[in-house]
Order: sequence, then structure tokens, then C-alpha cells
Amino acid sequence: MLQGRDQEVRAIEALLSDARARTSGVLVIRGEPGMGKSSLLEYAAQAADGAFVLRGAGVETEVELPFAALQLLLRPALDRLADLPGPQVAALRGAFGLAPAVRTDRLLVGLATLTLWSELAEDRPLLVLIDDAQWLDQASAAALVFAARRLRSEGVTVLIAVREEEDPLPTAGLPELRLGGLARADAELLLSVELPAHLREQVLAEAAGNPLALTELSKAASTGEWEPAAGPLPLTDRLLEAFAGQIRRLPEPGRRMLAVAAAEDIGALGSVLAAAETLGVPADALEPAEQAGLVRVTGGTIRFRHPLLRSAAYHRVSSSQRRAIHRALAGSVSGDRRAWHLALAALGPDERVADALERSAERAGARLGYAAMATAYERSAQLSIDQGRAARRLAAAAVAASEAGQSGRAGELSERAAQLTDEPRTLARLAEVRAAAVYDQGSPRQAARILLDAAAEVAETDPYTAARMLAVASRGVWTTGEAALTAEVARQLDALPRPAEGGLADVTRGLALLHGGELESGYPLVSDHLRQAAPSDVEGQLLTAHPAFVAGRLGHVVELSAAMLDRCRSEGRIRLLPVALDQLAYSQILTGRHRDARSNAEQGLQIAQDVGQAYPTTGLRGMLAWLAAVEGDEERCRALAEPGVRFALVHQVPVTDLQATWALAMLDLTQGRARAALDRLQTRRRGSSHFATRIVVDEVEAAVRLGTPESARESVALFERWATLSGEPWAGALLARCHGLLNDSEEHFTRALELHQSAAQPYEQARTQLAYGEWLRRRRRKAPARPHLRAAQEAFDRLGARPWADRAAAELRAAGETTPTRPRTDPGTALTAQELQVVRLAATGATNRDIAAHLLLSPRTIGQHLYKAFPKLGISSRTELARLDLDHM
Repeated sequence: MLQGRDQEVRAIEALLSDARARTSGVLVIRGEPGMGKSSLLEYAAQAADGAFVLRGAGVETEVELPFAALQLLLRPALDRLADLPGPQVAALRGAFGLAPAVRTDRLLVGLATLTLWSELAEDRPLLVLIDDAQWLDQASAAALVFAARRLRSEGVTVLIAVREEEDPLPTAGLPELRLGGLARADAELLLSVELPAHLREQVLAEAAGNPLALTELSKAASTGEWEPAAGPLPLTDRLLEAFAGQIRRLPEPGRRMLAVAAAEDIGALGSVLAAAETLGVPADALEPAEQAGLVRVTGGTIRFRHPLLRSAAYHRVSSSQRRAIHRALAGSVSGDRRAWHLALAALGPDERVADALERSAERAGARLGYAAMATAYERSAQLSIDQGRAARRLAAAAVAASEAGQSGRAGELSERAAQLTDEPRTLARLAEVRAAAVYDQGSPRQAARILLDAAAEVAETDPYTAARMLAVASRGVWTTGEAALTAEVARQLDALPRPAEGGLADVTRGLALLHGGELESGYPLVSDHLRQAAPSDVEGQLLTAHPAFVAGRLGHVVELSAAMLDRCRSEGRIRLLPVALDQLAYSQILTGRHRDARSNAEQGLQIAQDVGQAYPTTGLRGMLAWLAAVEGDEERCRALAEPGVRFALVHQVPVTDLQATWALAMLDLTQGRARAALDRLQTRRRGSSHFATRIVVDEVEAAVRLGTPESARESVALFERWATLSGEPWAGALLARCHGLLNDSEEHFTRALELHQSAAQPYEQARTQLAYGEWLRRRRRKAPARPHLRAAQEAFDRLGARPWADRAAAELRAAGETTPTRPRTDPGTALTAQELQVVRLAATGATNRDIAAHLLLSPRTIGQHLYKAFPKLGISSRTELARLDLDHM
């Protein structure tokens, strides 16, 4: 047992026990250097009897080598790559340099890692140990966290040790264990030698319960190599002093050999000995360090006893000596490692080294290691002699940093590059980087402004680049709801040659008119654009989706969003998945497929958080808040929606504000707070017909409940103009319901129900049936009211809309329903949203592996979902799925 770590040991043993029962678990172990993180990982390896163990670690000198840590971790399992789906095999092999790199999203490597872990855990539990995670290269870190977040029922345990406050991993939401100092009694037992009382107390005080400090400082104090009165220093520096004392006891050749070993990034013995020979250090100089236990040589690899010991060995030599060491190492290695050693050996600008680093950056990009690519380009720029080349390389670094999700760094690099060049295309490229950075941070208005200004500068010399920038700007400004900004995009597009602008000018002008309230002028331009052939590329689908939403073409939107989602998945474009899932989930909310919407929004939210996309994260949270409101979950709704209101206020994003406000207004409506609901909706009302279509029906209901129907007539008038132009049956049904409520008109209620038959919207249809049933009951027409109220209650029960179902049940009792009403039997109501999604895919004939790749889960998790779903559906095998009406579950 580890001294003083009983609680931590029990936590690890519980995870290992869960893995034996096929339940996966993740634990991030945080603590200062020397707190025992590595010892806990070692304990887990020994306690995992019968498990397959994968061990990896971050290496400080490898943080710029993409997928270096992941390759080290998965190396013992590479013979199982053939068990993975083809695209995932290609992604992993390309990332590890085992095959030509494939251009795909870097997080597809994370999905491949998840699938590989699942395959390895098929026969016995799998234990994954990752030490020194603060030094993982970013590509490996992203892949590992992506996989860890999606573990469910595979029998995999993942333990990640990371230094406190030095964590590059996006670990939010993963369970954590923080290591504190040992209690006094345990600390005393760890003192490695007998000390005089005054030294003993000094060591205990300085160590503050840190196990490594207790052992190392007591050793140093006993030999006189550490003086407690030397003055206040951080504990890490104290440990470095202690380790430096151990190094000083070595002969001079041994100290130099340790410095070479510390500078060699992967501890390759052959490279270290070759560099040492170049420096005149004999090969046997390593033996004293081995005998002293400072390093261990196994399998041709040198490993230091502790990372701080490695740091002490490297930094105790002078900077000129370190440069000489790196020059020597450059002669013993090749490729990217040679380029980096040359860069570390350089005293000033060196075009030869800059070229080598640029080639290294290109190789990193081919392997999807964008963070490493950015660093290599940045260092290459620093070593450039020519200012033009430096600007070009800094621009490339900015683009790579943007791809890596480092928006702040990308913006800083682009600003530095812009100061070195006046070349229009380079400046345009830098503007795109800055725009992407601010968009990701939640400022689409600012992003659009950057793109508009930059496009104007290159419109004459490079109209196609200008068109591309304006297309991206147009998607951004549509979300702001600003007619003037949208009109400016349209004007610039109009000024470009027709082939360059690609037909975007008319639809953008139409959207500007719609946002400004000129519906009759703007709608035909948008509608005409949607008559064109549906785009097959993701970018085209992105640009078409918003006009389709605005035009009310819900069927078109569902098809477009599903096609975009499939294409993103098939092409491995995981970074765009949150956008596609957002669009699909919203279209499913509007068409009443709430469980599908929840499943897609939850999946999109997790991916958006994984890749650090603040803007999509907030929008997806707003959708989930609306669903929580419909289900009557006030606590969850507020927790999801209220941060969105604050985000929108700070970043001035009305779409995000409206999404969150709509959710809170729906919550008020379901809880009987009509005044609060109406105030929210009318405060946020805009002139855009798109906004009006989202909120007008709820505004009308709140106004009628308060007895102030006149306050909603302006919104209904705008909605009627839009609905007439669209000709969509679902819009006509909602408009008719509004008129029925406002005018006490049975004719409008019956018209609404007729139109609902042509547009599948179970939630809105149920609300119309409830409104009509209430209208009939209050006029003492109880018998004709009951069928409508009963149908509404059953529909709300199927949708999980508890407050609405309760209201319908109360109305039924008031209408004289004498026997309890039971919802129509529907086995699908027992399924979770994700179980239903899995079942639907299984019904198409897809295998567990295909479904796993589609939903970004492991095959074993898919199997568990089916195992739980079949009894709920009253079936025992896939062959029976054909007899179920899955589309209406």
C-alpha cells in the first residue's frame, strides 16, 4: 500500500472493479510534482490483475511532435489496427507516420483510439495509464480526451496524471482526484534517513507533506548538499537543488552525458551515445549515473528517475553547452527531430534551419498536428532572414493555430504577420484567421466586419478570394439579424463578377430585406435560391441551411441537415459536426421530434466542448434548455439557458439571446407564469420574420391567458404576411391557431387541425388540440372537447412534455372524463433518446461498428444500448425491428 494514500487507492480499486464488470471509468489525478501521481499509476498497473495495460507519458521535449504521445501509448496494440473501420485505420496510420497522411479531421484519430480501446477490452479489461499529461502534444491530448469522454460500457479504465495548474487537456467534466500533502504521521514515516531534530523539522516543514520532497530533501540534508537556511524557494526549486546535488557527485563526463540524455527527446540510447561521441564524452560515462539510480537503461532507451531530475541535468549546463549538445544531436537523428535540434542550436537567423522547420511544419500539417505545425512555422519565421518569408511563415502559423482551436494564439500570430507585409493575398488570409478566431469566441458581427473590410481590399485583384470571404461573412451576419450588415455583404457580392459570387448576391440581398421587414420584396429572392439543386458539399449546405430556415422549408432543412451530417461523418470532419448537429436538432424541435433533437443536441454539445467552440456550445445549450422547459425541468432549463442570455449580452448575438429567452419563456408558460413569458418574448421581439416564426405562437398564448390579446396582434400580422408568402401548411396551422385564440374562432381551430394533417408536427398539433379542447370545454361543450383533450394528453405523454400532459389531464377531468386516461401503448416511450437513435440505425441493417462510427461511440456501447432497448420494445433480435413503426416513436 502507498503511505497515506488509502482513499486514493480505494478510488482506483473501485474503477478497476467496475472495468471487470464492463463499466468504463476515467480519473484525472492532479497534484504538484512529487505528490505521488506516478506511484498511484504504478499501483494501478500492479492491481489490475489480468487486465491489458497500455502505458504512455508526455515528454517535455516532444510537445511539438504531433501524436508522439499517442503513438507511444498505442504502440503495443498496433497489431490490432486491422480490427478498426477503414477510415479510422487510415487516420491512425497516417497520424503515426506508418502510411501516407490522409486529409481528414484530427479528431477522427480520437474516434479510432476509442474503437481500438473497445476492441482491446473485448476479451479482458483494459487499463490505460497516462503520466505527465501536462507534456502531451496537443494532437495526442485532443484524441485521448475525445476517446475518454465517450467511454461507457467497454470495460476500460483510464487514469491520467497531470501536474496541478499545468494541464493542456480540456478535461472539464471528467472526474478528478486532487492529491494534497500527507498528514504528519505519514510524512515522518517517509523520511529516508535519520536526521538531527532541527534538520528533521526543517525537512518536514519544507516538504509540506510532499512524498518525493520528504525522501529527496532528507537525503540531501544528511549529506550537507541542501541547506535549509538558504532562503525561501518554491518546493520545485528545492527539489531541483536536491537533484542537482546528486548530479554534482558524478564525474564531469557523467554530468555531460546526463545533459545529452536530457536533451534527447525520446531517450534513444543510440542517438545519445552518437552525440556524446561527437562531443568527446566516452560511452562508459553513463555508468555512474546508472549506479546512482538517476537513470535506467532498458531496451535501448534511457529513462530518468523523475522528470525534475531530467530538468536539473539539462539546465545545470550553460546555454552555450546546450546549443553544442543540440548541434551534436542533430547529427545523430533525422527528419523533424533533426530540424528542432538545429533550431535549438541556432544563435540567430538561419535560413537553412528555417527551411528545415518549414518542411517539418508541412509534415505536421499532413498528419493533422496543427498545434505542432503552428509552432514549427512560428520558429521558422523567427529564424528567417527575409522579411517576406517571415511574414508568409507567420501567416501559415496563424492558420495552423486556428485549425488547432487556439484562437487567441492565431489572432496574435496574424497581427504580428500583418505588421511584416503589405501583400494583399497574405493580408486577406490573415483576416480570415482573425475572423475565425473572433467568431469562435462568439462575435459573428466582428468577424463579418473583418471579412468585409478584407474582401474589399482584394476584390479587384482576386475576386474569387473575395467571394469566398464574403460567403463566410454572409453566414455570420445572417445570425446577427442586422439588415444593414447583411445588405453590405450583398452590395459587395453584387460588385463581383457573376461566376465569382456564385449566386450568393441575390439570396443575401433577400435576407437583408427580410431582416428589415420588407417581406414581399425579400422572400421571392430567398425562395428562388432554394429552387436550385441542393449543394453536395458541406460548405454549400452550410450556406443554404439558413435561407431554408428563414423560408420555412422545414422538410428541406431536415434533408439538408441530415445530408450535411452524413457528409461530415463520412469525411471525418468532426470540427463541423456541432454545426450540423445544431441545425438538425433545431429542425427536429420545429417538427416535434424532441427525443431525436435532444440526442443530437447532446452529441453536438459534447463535441463543441471538446474542440472549444464557445458559440456553438451556447446555441446547443439553448436548445437543450428549451427541451427541458417543455419537459418541466426548471432547474436544468435555467442552468442551460441563463448563461446563454449573459453570453449573448456580452457578445451581442441576438440569435443566441432569443434561443435562451425562448427556452425561459417556454418554462414560464409551462409553469403558469404567463406575465413573465409575455414580458420575455415581447422584450426580445425583433422585426425579422424569422424571429417572429419562432416565438409568435407562444407570445399569443401568453397574451390570451393574461387577457391582453391586442398586445400580440402586431406580431401575428407580421407572421401572417410571412406565412402567406411561404404557403407552408405547418405555418398556416400555427397562424390559424393564433387567430383561433385571439378571435375566439372555432373556424380557425378546425382549420388549424386540418392543416396539421399535412404537416407532421406532433407537439404543435397537440397544443392546437389542447387549445381547441379548452375552448370547447369552457363553452360547456364537454363531449366534443374530450377527444381533442385525450389526443393532446396522449401526444404530450409520448413526447415527455409533462406540464402540458398534466394540463390536458386537468382539462379532461373538468370535461367530465370519469375514468383515468392512459396514454396509448407505445414501447418507444421507454427508450432513451440515444437508445432510440441506435435502434433506428440498427433497423437499417447497419452493424454495431457502423453505428459506433456514425454516433462517435464505441461498438460495445452500441451493443449495450441494443441489449437494453430490445426488452423495452418487446423483441429479442434485430430481425424483429422490421415490424416496429420506428418513425413514430
